Amino acid sequence: MRGTKQEARSRRHARVRRRIRGTAERPRLAVYRSNKYIYAQIIDDIDGRTIAAASSQEPDLRSQRLTVETASKVGELVASRAKDAGVDTVVFDRAGYKFHGRVKALADAAREQGLEF
Repeated sequence: MRGTKQEARSRRHARVRRRIRGTAERPRLAVYRSNKYIYAQIIDDIDGRTIAAASSQEPDLRSQRLTVETASKVGELVASRAKDAGVDTVVFDRAGYKFHGRVKALADAAREQGLEF
């Protein structure tokens, strides 16, 4: 038996995080997806600090259901906050989720706002 979905995602996440490390020049864009919300953070792993963050719990997005459109708005928001903080390029950490649906929508929206990864 392989275990639960959460255990499988945890294994995938650990495998990805072995290779991905966010630096000051190229921080990590980490995504977390729950059943109700989606979160995105831009993290410098060397200093251990969050440079920018956005989620679907923002006051203007909180009333909406979690859809691909909501995830896109979160991607746009985190990209604009990253630009304000002086970040142009990031490394994408999908946290063991498939690059599909809401995670892909967030990444595509961030790319459209000028974030490179």
